[in-house]
Amino acid sequence: MKKTLSSFAGLLVIVGTVAGINFWSLGAPLSDAMKSDSRNAGVEASVHYENYISPSVLVFDLKNVSPSNSPADVFRVFLQFSSRVKDKSFERVQLAHSGTVKFQIKGDYFKILGQEFGQQNPIYTIRTFPENVYRPDGGQAFGTWTGGVLGVLGKQMEDFNKFHQEWYIKDMVASASK
Repeated sequence: MKKTLSSFAGLLVIVGTVAGINFWSLGAPLSDAMKSDSRNAGVEASVHYENYISPSVLVFDLKNVSPSNSPADVFRVFLQFSSRVKDKSFERVQLAHSGTVKFQIKGDYFKILGQEFGQQNPIYTIRTFPENVYRPDGGQAFGTWTGGVLGVLGKQMEDFNKFHQEWYIKDMVASASK
């Protein structure tokens, strides 16, 4: 009995340590980002290392989005968070919705997003983001457009909207209709 309690106590210490590391290194910066801008109200997300123990992979898990929020609001939260952790390095960042990984981006690109936040033109960031998005299997999710400026801008914005549809909007609409 004492050995079982000792093993259980040891397990609790390990779980508590893992949860604490995830909270202080990722959860607290996300909380700060969420509170820093009143327009973030209605967007719910969590962050953690892959399987809570692999610091080379960040999981940004979108939990809920209020009907009053737009994809731009969700993306702003993501960018604000990236700026809070811009000094951290990741191999990749997984974009999940309610625990299911939908997309990923390279860690170097995530770092650039964080470093450029507040300096780079947000429209440029929005329209070029999809070409840096990959499926969970590593295949590129969206293409890179070439051609006339207006045509390219239109296709990039279509991809940005499609990205949000596939990331969380379709799931939320399906859940709401049940």
